[in-house]
Amino acid sequence: MEVLEESEKEEISVEDEAVDKNTFKNCSKIAFYRRQKQQLSKKSTYQALLDSVTTGKDSTRFQITNEATKVPLLAEVFGIEGNIFRLKINEETPLKPRYEVPDVITSKPSTVRLISCSGDTGSLILADEKDLKFHITANPFKVDLVSKEEVVMSINALGQLYFEHLQIPPKQRATREKENALIDTSQKNQEDLGLWEEEFGKFVDVKVNGPASIGLDFSLHGFEHLYGIPQHAESHQLKNTGDEDAYRLYNLDVYGYEIHNKMGIYGSVPYLLAHKLGMTLGIFWLNSSETLVEINTEPAVKMGPVDAKQKNRSRTDVHWMSESGIIDVFLLTGPTPFDVFKQYASLTGTQAMPSLFSLGYHQCRWNYEDEQDVQAVDAGFDKHDIPYDAMWLDIEHTEGKRYFTWDKKRFPNPKRMQEQLRGKKRKLVVISDPHIKIDPDYSVYTTAKEQGYFVRNFEGGDFEGVCWPGLSSYLDFTNPKVREWYSGLFALSVYQGSTDILYIWNDMNEPSVFRGPEQTMQKNAIHHGNWEHRELHNIYGFYHQKATAEGLIQRSKGKERPFVLTRSFFAGSQKYGAVWTGDNKAKWSYLKISIPMLLTLSVTGISFCGADVGGFVGDPDVELLVRWYQAGAYQPFFRGHATIKSKRREPWLFGKEHTRLIREAIRERYTLLPYWYCLFYCAHVTAEPIIRPLWVEFPDELETFGVEDEYMLGSALLVHPVTEPKATVVDVFLPGSNEVWYDSKTFASWEGACTVKIPVALDTIPVFQRGGSVVPIKTTIGKSTGWMADSPYGLRVALSTKGSAVGELYLDDGHSFQYLQKQQFLHRKFCFCSGVLSNSCADERGHYTSKCVVEQIFVLGLKKQPSSVTTHSSDGKDQPVDFTYCAGTFTLSLENLSLNVGTDWEVHIK
Repeated sequence: MEVLEESEKEEISVEDEAVDKNTFKNCSKIAFYRRQKQQLSKKSTYQALLDSVTTGKDSTRFQITNEATKVPLLAEVFGIEGNIFRLKINEETPLKPRYEVPDVITSKPSTVRLISCSGDTGSLILADEKDLKFHITANPFKVDLVSKEEVVMSINALGQLYFEHLQIPPKQRATREKENALIDTSQKNQEDLGLWEEEFGKFVDVKVNGPASIGLDFSLHGFEHLYGIPQHAESHQLKNTGDEDAYRLYNLDVYGYEIHNKMGIYGSVPYLLAHKLGMTLGIFWLNSSETLVEINTEPAVKMGPVDAKQKNRSRTDVHWMSESGIIDVFLLTGPTPFDVFKQYASLTGTQAMPSLFSLGYHQCRWNYEDEQDVQAVDAGFDKHDIPYDAMWLDIEHTEGKRYFTWDKKRFPNPKRMQEQLRGKKRKLVVISDPHIKIDPDYSVYTTAKEQGYFVRNFEGGDFEGVCWPGLSSYLDFTNPKVREWYSGLFALSVYQGSTDILYIWNDMNEPSVFRGPEQTMQKNAIHHGNWEHRELHNIYGFYHQKATAEGLIQRSKGKERPFVLTRSFFAGSQKYGAVWTGDNKAKWSYLKISIPMLLTLSVTGISFCGADVGGFVGDPDVELLVRWYQAGAYQPFFRGHATIKSKRREPWLFGKEHTRLIREAIRERYTLLPYWYCLFYCAHVTAEPIIRPLWVEFPDELETFGVEDEYMLGSALLVHPVTEPKATVVDVFLPGSNEVWYDSKTFASWEGACTVKIPVALDTIPVFQRGGSVVPIKTTIGKSTGWMADSPYGLRVALSTKGSAVGELYLDDGHSFQYLQKQQFLHRKFCFCSGVLSNSCADERGHYTSKCVVEQIFVLGLKKQPSSVTTHSSDGKDQPVDFTYCAGTFTLSLENLSLNVGTDWEVHIK
């Protein structure tokens, strides 16, 4: 305790977070990894006892035994609606229950009956009503997933099924001789394998339950391209893992993390996708303990014609290992990328529908000093005609890092400050971390202590660790009672100085514990239900965000959408808000890596994601800052942020010309808001990612599978951010042999399936509209989204090679749940075909009145100058329209229209 007492007196600073990378483990330092590697080299095999098969209402069960231990495991196979299989493997009679992850699967999955058609002796085939079969071989135990008579995935083909049975601790055993024969009991070896204790640096992890790790391998036949398992500062396509170089899923606070590294950072989604021509699959490994994933691709071997069918398929092996829990894995069988997205969302939920303001630009730093500073920065945006929607306050706004309080000197009148922001139709976002300062005069602390709401240490007292406030205890968000109480702290009557325009940012929720093992909590800390921290470490931040989002919803009596940004996350965090990539650096390489990092989050369900514009750590040069604003404007979550020691970098501090460039980038974001909002609605309703790697939109084009320097925004826009200093030209790959692409600024067009050299001055961000699409925009921009509700729309109609185009618009009040509870929304469809552009209803259920009109229409790729253009409204009136046609770019412009966005009408071009 001496260390901790000292820490109360000393000042905690950024240096406490910015620790040496040797603070963190590599694979060789992880005992369960070493054990599995050592044990699997001995090749002991499992077999399925198919005479033990029983079929219940929802599942088929059978036993699996290991020839050496003879202890039975129970396997359970479920068919789930929407072409999903679930395989669970647990001990048949564990000494005590093993942890199964709750609260991530949104509701009990609807099962489908699997028909058992016995194979030959020694095998069992379970089939659904479609073309999918689950083929179980008894000895050695193996499962083949068969789709349309083709084996697409095999489980345990490499014999890496691994299951450490819970044991009675050595001290409690009558004799040491009964030690499991598999394990060498020499003292040295026991220590090395970390069975009952594991050392790392000065820390000793005491394991009361002993070793409990699990593992299983999956072979993907014909697949060479895998994606997913965020969060890593790594390429979008997963790489082969060498020795001791597995992808690690273990949520950690890594300040200024290294790039091109497979170490775990802030969040974990134990879910990957595999894609090949004609098929996409997903593997969702539902486990919240520390997890390692090894990947090995064997490329196709070219054989002679005789063996052509047999041998030339490539294969990728994926080996999952987790420290504890059970094997609970969902196999998503696609077959298309969008099918897999829907399947995963049916299990974990879709992206929450955000408030419109949160799609605008957010201004943050650690820290805005006081109310005058906030006022001056807010005024600076207006003075320089730059729109923004939310001002952010970091930890210094509180009284000594006590969350839910305000520093009385710096922020004496927080309500007045918020009312000034409200007058500008802007919001305030403040930080709320999970560590609570140990202080008998701080009511949040005393209540939590009295109620037993903190995580406990393994001796039974409250866990105490150091974070920003000094000595702190950590709320146990895995306990529903704690979440309910914490949610209540956001009520306007409880959170003094707050108003209903205040929203929340959850940081440090890995959880971050300064000077703890790997800057986090000891694994033997105790949570609700007596579970050890090691069982659920990766889901701690998920629960923190869930409690916060529910608090904001309750604050408005269920009427208003919340906004919560979280740093730590798990599978399903998309239901509760937004995620960012944490403490990146102000370097070009971090701008570049943000694209694959965000694409990986997007394909694993977390659509509302972004990276700190400008880089959090350090000072960007002005060219990097401009390029980062241009990139950020085309990423879902758009926030500028900087650390406490960095120079001020508000957009107008770098001279007139650079102010203009940043203004233009931010204004481009606001121009495109109708398109963004529609994409968020589609993500919310149909689980389609907002930003998409090219392979998702062009799944049959091999050359897209590895592209990560450009991406699709929805299905209509291709974005290629400039990520190199002093770039004057970039190579943009335009996919699709029957596609046509239009430069969104110049309207110049290119045929697809080629790479074009695009000149890029500092004011250029290469964005291309895909032929066949209609993109809705706003023609005038306000100080924030709130000023733009009634401003007019424009339509950018880009014709396909066939001369047609489709697009949509989604509209509601932008902030409440009325779209859901009372169907108060408009969903419109735009269609251009045979010279007629029509606006019709895309969803009859929705009703919402809008004053907005479409005042401007551009048609790109119109090869012939029209002789007349007329509008035809639903009341039968025809109106001739003035138009201009540019023969050089084949563009038709219609201006000064007044077509109501919510009614049916047509524009005839003859």
